[in-house]
Amino acid sequence: MRPSLIRSRLRQDKAVRIACMYYANTMMPAHAANAGYDAIWLDTEHNTWDRHELQRMIAMHHLANIDCIVRTGSRNPTDLYHILEDGAAGLMIPLVNTPEDAAALASAVKYPPLGQRGLDGASLDNDFYLHGTATYTAEANKETFLIVQIETPESLSNIEAIAATPGVDGLFIGPGDLSLRLECEPDWTNPKMSAAQDAVAAAAAKNKIAWGHPAGTAEQIAAMAKKGARLIACGSDFSAIYSALPNFAKTLDEGLE
Repeated sequence: MRPSLIRSRLRQDKAVRIACMYYANTMMPAHAANAGYDAIWLDTEHNTWDRHELQRMIAMHHLANIDCIVRTGSRNPTDLYHILEDGAAGLMIPLVNTPEDAAALASAVKYPPLGQRGLDGASLDNDFYLHGTATYTAEANKETFLIVQIETPESLSNIEAIAATPGVDGLFIGPGDLSLRLECEPDWTNPKMSAAQDAVAAAAAKNKIAWGHPAGTAEQIAAMAKKGARLIACGSDFSAIYSALPNFAKTLDEGLE
């Protein structure tokens, strides 16, 4: 199966450079790979993706040789491992609050002995069974990635147990949901958010797994990297349009004056 860039970067203790895609855009994987990104996370939690559209987009990631992480709100085991069969390198699951939540997810997406994922082996992730399944399950456990999102006070109170759950490969703070529930601004200089970041960083370091969160500035990225963050998301199709179109409109206005 295709080797994961995420896994490769983390084995070298290097940061994983992640962009976010809200809406299906077949050119983005190639452009992101060319720009030096290692992965794109597709946000199917807050946006609607047709199943075949998702399959096509994951295939475009394979063509561009960039990892695809799918964020999904589903907890249905067959839904989750079907996404991996379609070729996603990893899954990001929101609102994981307890070690029991984390263990159930790991069981769904990892093959034995780590979990109870169902075996087929005839999909894109295993090259459509061209080489059989003798090494497939071990490679799938080695190359795919389960990221759980830390977004509530409950998840923070359980952070060490969540991080210690076998099969959990990464922790990702959702600043919007977490700040909403902590009743503060989504600002990493806020004492509540800073304390949350430190707790996640400590739990990840203790259990030798990756952690991170979205960042908007080089200063934020440097600060979180200094604390050991390796899952660093910066940039999206939404932010590109949001920031670029006003500049294009300004150029139009200047030319039409």
